[in-house]
Amino acid sequence: MPPSQQLRQSPRRNIHSHTWIVGTLGLIAGLILLLYVPSLKVISGSLLLFAGFHLVGGAVVLSSLYILALRRLVRRALRSREERAVVADKQYDFGWGPEWMNGLAVGALVVVSAAIAIQVAAPNWWPVAFLMLVLGAAFFVGNIIMRSFRSRDHVVLPMVDLLRSDHDVVLDAGCGAGRTTIALSRILRNGRVVAVDRFDADYIDGGGRDLIEHNLRAAGLTERVKMETADLAALPFDDASFDSAVSTNVYDHLGREKQQALRELLRVLKPGGRFLMAVWVPGWAMFAVANALSFFLTSKEGWRAMARHAGFEVVDEGTFNYAWFVVLKKPAATEGSADG
Repeated sequence: MPPSQQLRQSPRRNIHSHTWIVGTLGLIAGLILLLYVPSLKVISGSLLLFAGFHLVGGAVVLSSLYILALRRLVRRALRSREERAVVADKQYDFGWGPEWMNGLAVGALVVVSAAIAIQVAAPNWWPVAFLMLVLGAAFFVGNIIMRSFRSRDHVVLPMVDLLRSDHDVVLDAGCGAGRTTIALSRILRNGRVVAVDRFDADYIDGGGRDLIEHNLRAAGLTERVKMETADLAALPFDDASFDSAVSTNVYDHLGREKQQALRELLRVLKPGGRFLMAVWVPGWAMFAVANALSFFLTSKEGWRAMARHAGFEVVDEGTFNYAWFVVLKKPAATEGSADG
């Protein structure tokens, strides 16, 4: 058994488990727009503003209630196994529900409405109203970026020197609903993919396993892909098991386990094998999606340092699908992990 499998398998907090916080904040903001703002004298004196704030507040309250209490019920009703069987093999489904595709638009609506209320009720505070308008515009751009991920045009990988041959055994580290696996199949005609994930994401049905099964059937890849439930920080594979590896928008979700996960990936790669990793890094696109939270992301320099510390060589890098990618190579002389 690899040493990493002896690591303590403590549950990791799901990176998307904060949706209840977003829903609660949205509910508070919606109630303010629905009940308090229309009661202001300057607002109540205008039929247009009075009605408008009621409509916006009501829409925000309903959206927040959907996130807090109705999401799972609605999605169960709309995504029953019978309905999935009807659309099977016809289109991909990556599990991005309306709360993710429209959440930033609702946020933009709240911020812009607040800016209007401030400007009308307290004109001297116009700098605050202006900054909120700018923030609302950033939310709107972020919503456009988020919605773009539903497009089949984003089921791609950058053109890089990744594979040893067309018969590679490739690890998809953090496969999710299978976007990367499907993209990889466009160039890996005769090889095999081992798709690994914890399958515990609370924002998609079944943690993602049902979705990847559906998408692999739609892509005709079921026979060429093996799925494994595992933690990236303690992979259940022998040393030097894979010719190459790929991962998109996963390692930036691993928190304090980033370094350990990179060591594990190095361990399971064959000497000379390459790893294509794409992650979110601070930048304008991520600021539009996450605003101030984007400043807490690991920088490109930070990722390069962690990769080299794990034992990788950095051989290529660039940008695609709003993310930064880097191609890492396990030195041919390296046997096992960098620690040993």
